Amino acid sequence: MNDRIRAVALGNDPADLLLQNGRVVDVLTETIYEADVAIADGKIAGIGPRGSYSKAKQVLDVQGAYLAPGLINAHCHVESSMAAPESYVHEELRWGTTTLITDPHEIANVAGAEGIRYMLKAGGQMPINYYVELPSCVPATPFEHAGCVMDAAAMAELMHDEGVLGMGEMMNVPGVLYDDAEVHKKLDLFHSEKRAVDGHAPAVTGKELQAYAASGIDTDHEVMSWAEALEKLRAGLGVLVRQGSAARNLESIIKGVLASGIDVQNLAFCTDDKHLADMRKEGTIRYCVKLAVELGMSPVRALRIASINAAKLFGLRHVGAIVPGYDADIVVFNNLEDLEPLHVFWHGRDAWAEAAGIAPVEPAASLKGSVRPAAFSEETFAVSHFEAGKEYPVIRMLPGDVYTERESIRGENVAVELAAGELYLIAVLERHHGTGHVGLGLLRGYGLRKGAAATTVAHDSHNLIVIGTSPRDMLVAANELVRVQGGYTLVHEGQVVGTVPLNICGLMSSEAPEKLIVALEKIAEQAHAQGVPANIDPFISLSFMALPVIPRLKITDMGMFDVDRFEFVK
Repeated sequence: MNDRIRAVALGNDPADLLLQNGRVVDVLTETIYEADVAIADGKIAGIGPRGSYSKAKQVLDVQGAYLAPGLINAHCHVESSMAAPESYVHEELRWGTTTLITDPHEIANVAGAEGIRYMLKAGGQMPINYYVELPSCVPATPFEHAGCVMDAAAMAELMHDEGVLGMGEMMNVPGVLYDDAEVHKKLDLFHSEKRAVDGHAPAVTGKELQAYAASGIDTDHEVMSWAEALEKLRAGLGVLVRQGSAARNLESIIKGVLASGIDVQNLAFCTDDKHLADMRKEGTIRYCVKLAVELGMSPVRALRIASINAAKLFGLRHVGAIVPGYDADIVVFNNLEDLEPLHVFWHGRDAWAEAAGIAPVEPAASLKGSVRPAAFSEETFAVSHFEAGKEYPVIRMLPGDVYTERESIRGENVAVELAAGELYLIAVLERHHGTGHVGLGLLRGYGLRKGAAATTVAHDSHNLIVIGTSPRDMLVAANELVRVQGGYTLVHEGQVVGTVPLNICGLMSSEAPEKLIVALEKIAEQAHAQGVPANIDPFISLSFMALPVIPRLKITDMGMFDVDRFEFVK
């Protein structure tokens, strides 16, 4: 701490900013008390009874509002919002988040180190603590072709970049448990510097969980039930309670916490994946706090989980509490029920005003020209690929779920069921290096009538995925995404009826959030009008059809993949 901060704390020098007449939410003792807060050089200099600090360059009378530490989103993928990092940060700041722990896994699968450094530069210029956990599984599996491969050596080149905090979610659980050499090189790299290591262990229990935790994994956000949360807490993992757009696990976990009365020190809140419209409507971590309070948790305890707990789990000193010497990251709430932010300060500065004056970083040309498949034609998607007398697997979509079931059909029946609208062609085109890899398969349950839909948001390698009722419509859709260099598109009887360009790596848009939200809502409405059921998100549902780590049957650019057997369907 510098001499000036001590002088301000003693009342000898004027504060840069004095927050008067506040109610301080103390997350260290889980109490609330009336006080004034003096801020100098971006730090909290002193906290004292009302009137104890009178010297200040600027005074803000908060009139009894609540002063809480800035909120921390303990695990998020900025790309999943489909907004550029600057736009994403605006929405986080709107609701009082002042620290982000991000995993740029999506853009790394497209553009590797260049993509990660773009995220660090764009997000890092904003008035927020913008941290990156380096993606540990690029590509996520060897059963698809991504735009980049990041081994331990590639991670080592990035780990000392400003803003890099630790290692992103380790999805390769078998690699951890059964001594995959490359996986353990990555773990050793971060353990050697005592950096945080995020986990990803859905439904892993028993001895496997014990071995996973013993390997030096610090956290897990893939926790769906209270029983799973309790087992992982007892294994020493920090449980990141997730409430995103698709995965909503908060209620079951917090109800378990309340019923058991356990200490919450190893819990933090996160969103993982949250869409821009949902962020605009309800916020991110503020929404987690609000839900926890509605379930019966005390507001101060919920705010503790949303701030100092996350800071401690990730080794962040001097953030997460309103105490002398900590960064002056403070959110002023109207009350602790509505939790409407009145002001947000980052390092003692007005974060909303500062963010409004920052120009977005212009992505490099390579990041805006990342959709480069090999040449394709109507024949690429032709029904003739399915021969009479042979049996073919069919993906059956489950409404509102990313899981699928497996069915089968004989080749001679494919054309008949396509014509009847009971079956769809689905294809994944490798789009990063022009290799010509194309996986072609069949799918039920999408609902689209006489047309095609396509997206370059296709977890996790983000190839070009297209579904349709005819090869002609699929060709139109795929060509449209090459033309706009990624995004969403919808075709009806050979004509493009809607496109949302995602010009940054085919994942994010440079458009203002207001325009992007409207465009996304419009194309979803158009898809529903073409028959996609209202309980299916037309494009997000498609993006998971190419993810070969979620059961049961999926498709990649290498073919149809049986997740249960962990092998391609021959």
